[in-house]
Amino acid sequence: MTERMRGKAVIVTGGALGIGFGIARRFVQEGAGVLLVDLNEEAARAAAEKLAGGPGRVEVFPADVGAEETGEKAVARCVEVFGGLDILVNNAGIFPQAPVLEMAPELVDRVYRVNLKGLILLSKAAALQMVKQGRGGRIINIASIDAFRPSMVGLAAYDASKGGVVMFTKNLALELAPHNITVNAVAPGVIFTEGVAEADVSVEAFLERIPLRRVGKPEDIAGVVAFLASADADYITGETIVVDGGSLLV
Repeated sequence: MTERMRGKAVIVTGGALGIGFGIARRFVQEGAGVLLVDLNEEAARAAAEKLAGGPGRVEVFPADVGAEETGEKAVARCVEVFGGLDILVNNAGIFPQAPVLEMAPELVDRVYRVNLKGLILLSKAAALQMVKQGRGGRIINIASIDAFRPSMVGLAAYDASKGGVVMFTKNLALELAPHNITVNAVAPGVIFTEGVAEADVSVEAFLERIPLRRVGKPEDIAGVVAFLASADADYITGETIVVDGGSLLV
């Protein structure tokens, strides 16, 4: 694997486990400096230990992405440690399940606080730093195929938040284009992670709806994120790339 990201400074939210860890590992393998932002400090530090010894470098920043001050503090820490910020990957997200007719208002608030508000505030803080630096940048948001079609009953709040991610991506891309900052999203299908393993979800039931007849791996998402962060994607902005094994085809 090439070290095309050597010298780049990257923030990955929710980087301790699952898709986020896969993305962080890819950037480290390609030589980047990665700031892992995660609420679970123990898991984040364990992830950093696993990633030690690669071409890139990892630092841990324990934080709740839904807190209003996290964006500014995470960006400041990235600048302090790595000398700047080139790439933000908004991966942190939660998907508690509840049918709308049984949904507590607190669940809605929690989902939007993490999945959308936190993403917006992190993006704002990152964009301000990238504009200040004057060399462009990349913001990559992790959406979901549920932004386009519901996968199951019980994820209405999650689905709505991810639909918001897709539209926010488009609008921010329009706003930041004059600064040579691209903003794109990746919409995963079923990806086998620790969160999916713990959730009340039957992966086997989804296989019939995946033309490639397998669930995805974090590496499947990490590769697309790395592409969007690279010079090969210089002329792509405001787009959402679906990575779902063909699920939306059926």
